[in-house]
Amino acid sequence: MNVIETKALTKCYGKARGIVDLDLKVAEGEFFGFIGPNGAGKSTTIRTLLGLIHASGGSASVLGMDIVRQNREILRQVGYLPSEAVFYGGMRVKEVLRLSADLRRTDCTEEAKHLCDRLELDTAKRVEELSFGNRKKVGIVCALQHRPRLCILDEPTSGLDPLMQREFFSILKERNGHGMTVFLSSHILSEVQRYCTRAAIIREGRIIACDSVEALARTNAKRVHLHGRVDLTEIMSEVRDLQQTENGASFLYGGDVRRLLQVLAAQPVEDLSVSEPDLEEIFLHYYTEGGEEK
Repeated sequence: MNVIETKALTKCYGKARGIVDLDLKVAEGEFFGFIGPNGAGKSTTIRTLLGLIHASGGSASVLGMDIVRQNREILRQVGYLPSEAVFYGGMRVKEVLRLSADLRRTDCTEEAKHLCDRLELDTAKRVEELSFGNRKKVGIVCALQHRPRLCILDEPTSGLDPLMQREFFSILKERNGHGMTVFLSSHILSEVQRYCTRAAIIREGRIIACDSVEALARTNAKRVHLHGRVDLTEIMSEVRDLQQTENGASFLYGGDVRRLLQVLAAQPVEDLSVSEPDLEEIFLHYYTEGGEEK
């Protein structure tokens, strides 16, 4: 079963582009990454799926239910963490958590306590007294305390310190192991590479790639680091992301390695290493046309 499925899903803000003809499928039980820089359309996609804004065209279903006709039932079974969580002023953390549970007509007392303990969240404090990171923790507990079938997370780790980030992903992996589908929207590519099994890359409102993380990272391009004053003019058509200094260079090379070695053999190269690029470098590849980053 696909827990998220869209067909030509489109959202426009007047004449401005939001998302365009999105076709996306996320299977039940996946830990799915949704990658793109700010403004690419990640949050617009999520808000449209949850019925927080209305689509301009196309269709979509979440948990097998239509996002328009069955929106309330979808929200009852989904956990959602927005990129910036905002709460009613004057409320204590425990009151916010209770309100979130009551809106779903679910007793989440035990699970909320367990999550707060793991995230070191003081439930007696008022929300306006909390740091940005602690407000993010409140949002995480609200999203997970009712044990949703699907959890949609929009830039979830901003504001969390490294230890809390690790604990947060530990919780997600445990829940995913028990069947919860995770939809992780992020521009932090290391998170996606470390935790997700499949991912889609969105650019200017359109999905430009969707595959396993392993397949997305598989490419003919190699990361080349060399020390020495060299002239790359002969192979510049195959070079991307060039970072050159007086004593060396680093670049992605997508051509014939034998050609590369032939060119470098005639030059004063003092040291050379060739390695596989990481997902961040592959992401730049997908965002590059004609050798210029867009």
